[in-house]
Amino acid sequence: MKTTNLIKTIIFDLGGVLIDWNPEYVYLDVFDGNRNKMNSFFDQICTMDWNENQDAGYPLAQATEDRVQLFPEQEDFIRMYYGRWEEMLGDSIQGTVTILRKLIDNPNYRVVALTNWSAETFPVALKKFDFLHWFEGIVVSGTEQTRKPFADIYQTTLDRFNIDPKTALFIDDNLRNIRGAEALGINGIQFLDPDQLAAGLNSYGIDV
Repeated sequence: MKTTNLIKTIIFDLGGVLIDWNPEYVYLDVFDGNRNKMNSFFDQICTMDWNENQDAGYPLAQATEDRVQLFPEQEDFIRMYYGRWEEMLGDSIQGTVTILRKLIDNPNYRVVALTNWSAETFPVALKKFDFLHWFEGIVVSGTEQTRKPFADIYQTTLDRFNIDPKTALFIDDNLRNIRGAEALGINGIQFLDPDQLAAGLNSYGIDV
């Protein structure tokens, strides 16, 4: 068991940890099940870097127009990305929601969230997922005009909730984001699945 730090605050990522979001839910059907064509579209046109720019606050409409100008022959597919964004939202990851509930109910811990998410689409998630209202607070990258793994968004989270990084534990499915948190002295668990998360929390003496 890790006993060097007494964890007092747990910081959750949302997408890929508590919420299943995947553009494949739209595009695999659009490309008639042709995964190679779909992956080529994601690799070359509506890329992860492009989407992350919107997570950091770039307007969705402008991002769409920028891409259409670059790839006019792909206009219909590009406009689907945010036009059908809500269809990319899957269900909650129920095992993690169960863990979250236990942590929320435990008076020994504060629980907040830090997410890379466009401020324009986040209200959709707030309406869809009741558990988003359980947190003490949520730092949304699009609102802050920056994103993980940049140091400023972690520092904003620490400052806003008066968190000592040595007593904080950050959960994210992206190892890059875990490394960003660790650079500021925050403990981290890379999320793989709810059972693995429960074991990771237990290694910090957190019983879920």
